Amino acid sequence: MPSELGLAVRRRSATPTSGTNIRRDGVEVSKIVDIDLCIGCKACEVACKEWNDLEVDQTANFGSYQSHPDLTPNTWDLMRFNEVDLDDGGLAWLIKKDSCLHCEEPGCLEACPAPGAIVQYENGIVDFNQDNCIGCKYCIAGCPFDIPRFDERTHKVYKCTLCVDRVSNGLTPACVKACPTGSIKFGTKDEMVTYGEEKVAKLQDRGFDNAMLYDPEGVGGLHMMYVVPRGEMLAEYDLPEDPQVPGTYFGALSGLRKLGSASMWAGLLGTAIFFLRTGRKRPPVDEDVIAQAYAREDADRVDAGAADAGPAEAGDEEGRDRS
Repeated sequence: MPSELGLAVRRRSATPTSGTNIRRDGVEVSKIVDIDLCIGCKACEVACKEWNDLEVDQTANFGSYQSHPDLTPNTWDLMRFNEVDLDDGGLAWLIKKDSCLHCEEPGCLEACPAPGAIVQYENGIVDFNQDNCIGCKYCIAGCPFDIPRFDERTHKVYKCTLCVDRVSNGLTPACVKACPTGSIKFGTKDEMVTYGEEKVAKLQDRGFDNAMLYDPEGVGGLHMMYVVPRGEMLAEYDLPEDPQVPGTYFGALSGLRKLGSASMWAGLLGTAIFFLRTGRKRPPVDEDVIAQAYAREDADRVDAGAADAGPAEAGDEEGRDRS
């Protein structure tokens, strides 16, 4: 369980927090995928399956070098292959390691209505706690990268955890450990940003004028970034140019939650103030009700007296008959 890992929690889904986010302890970690060095060997896929003990998905030839058509509840890491024709008549083979990008401002967490089902740690990792998941799929709608996958059997949602169990014990994620070319790197966020910027400069020197470090500001940055040699082809890499958390709907839900909480506390505060100012008061005296109560009391007393006198009178009659 995530709570057993000893990691500092930044926030939980659908859970009020007293944190100000002004000061954060700990080091933010990040993974970076250098697409220029990736050879599409799928070692990261296998390592992810093995470490997380994920079930095998049935595969079939669908005309691609990909092992699976898409991510699934049991496939959290997928190497995507896309061949595109270039304007100069050449061919580009675009390869991308597809998995959760662990946003700084995760849309899945913002959308989730289940308390504690999604947790973001201080190091930036976004993790799912399936024990608290209610299967509403709001996290899927809230993710701008279309990453979480719903399991029809368990009615839970799953995604890459960035090997939070390994990271919390000082190890690198399984995919990083398995990569034979060093395409996948892991370290602090600052270290990975520095590497990415240096590599982009080298790619531009080699003629890739649009090379870029993919770390979009619309989601506050990522904890799994990409070095993209052909930055003009983000759509072909299936990477949105300006991903945004769907703020209108989920912002309204957040506003309603805050309004409900504020209304509850205002009601409690008002009740407390009223009680302190007025104290407990008896209802005003109703003269008619008092008169009716006294009348019923007198009638009951008369009835009780008659009942007591009845047996004595019967005894007197019996004595007179004997005499």
